[in-house]
Amino acid sequence: MGKPDTITYPIEDPVWNSKPAWVLPGWAEPLMVASILFGAMYMTRRRDYSIFRKSRNRKTILDDEPGSDVSSDSLLHYDSENEDDAQDPIAASKHLPKQRKCCFGFVVQTPNTSRFKNNIHSRILQKFPFLIEMFYWIINYAFYRMTAITSQRIFAKTGIWNVAQAHGIKVLEVEHLSWMSFLFPVQERQVQQWFMHGHQEALTFLNKAYALIHIPGTVGFICWYYYIAPSHPTFAVARRTMTLTNFLAFMTFIFYPCMPPRLLPKEYGFLDTVRHDDAESVWMSGKYVNSLAAMPSMHFGYAFCIGMTLAYHSGLFRRTLERGEMRKGAFWKLFYLVVGIGYPIFILTVIVATANHYIMDALLAACYVFIAYACNKIFYVFLPLEDWFLWLLRAEKPIPSTGERFREYGGRI
Repeated sequence: MGKPDTITYPIEDPVWNSKPAWVLPGWAEPLMVASILFGAMYMTRRRDYSIFRKSRNRKTILDDEPGSDVSSDSLLHYDSENEDDAQDPIAASKHLPKQRKCCFGFVVQTPNTSRFKNNIHSRILQKFPFLIEMFYWIINYAFYRMTAITSQRIFAKTGIWNVAQAHGIKVLEVEHLSWMSFLFPVQERQVQQWFMHGHQEALTFLNKAYALIHIPGTVGFICWYYYIAPSHPTFAVARRTMTLTNFLAFMTFIFYPCMPPRLLPKEYGFLDTVRHDDAESVWMSGKYVNSLAAMPSMHFGYAFCIGMTLAYHSGLFRRTLERGEMRKGAFWKLFYLVVGIGYPIFILTVIVATANHYIMDALLAACYVFIAYACNKIFYVFLPLEDWFLWLLRAEKPIPSTGERFREYGGRI
């Protein structure tokens, strides 16, 4: 395919013959996400642990008093650089400060919160340890909400809409008119036009998929993976990778606002099919939603991270299992691999066909995932802050229950 001479086209009124997508009430999507989160909280609860210890005659290992021969802190091997590990049992029983390693081997002392383990909110967390993960993702969402406000203030004088539009046009020019065009043999407009001419029913499905899969699908993956991962450190690698990918994307959203293809002037040949089909998600509306955050695509970034995690856990690229990992049969190995490869490809099709992202957005998102995976342990620098925050709350961080229920039920996938 030769290099096009222009990225603009004659303005034509599109013919839309597809039936509109079904419209969900505004409360349906938040209810869907809340149901997934609280369902995971319930499924990963610690069954043999009572919030109100005195109401039960039988005690568990988590109910032992400090100084006893066995305490909750001895369940995990202590590693001052690992966010998932408890403190040394002897230090915990004497309430000695924790020793946290920061950058360049620098060690700081932080408060020992084990003395608060019998406070009611500590016991609630111990019963439902997934609450900690829910808290982390609320922080993520709050940071995303701030990107639009921050970017608008930075570009207040020049006008963020004009800046974002110029950036979007520049992306198209780099993809299709520059020396880099060989990396982008297919144009975004060509993909959307293929669906517009003879495949509009499929495009209606993709419109709804764009609205519904992103947040519920990602949250669902986090919940599922917390349940089945071989260990919490393994789960935490995926979670930290996704979180760091988020923050790399957020910085780009702020300093490089980019208009999605669907919002460009009509001469660029794109149609806002999601709004045209009345399939807009509740998460895409509101004054804090950043509609000028096309670069990179977090739809694809999440999907790529999820896909790589599934492909890894197919076991087809490894000779050994992780400790606590269940051996998979041939069917489940193939299933993990197919979903791990197919899901990112499907999401790429969705974001391009609906004109919500450029192909370069997906490419940058994949690069961010690799960078985030390589640097995910950077979040260990925040462990001292977490220790101090828990100290102020008079709460002890719960021991993760990752994989406990799954292995208890004899999981094999």
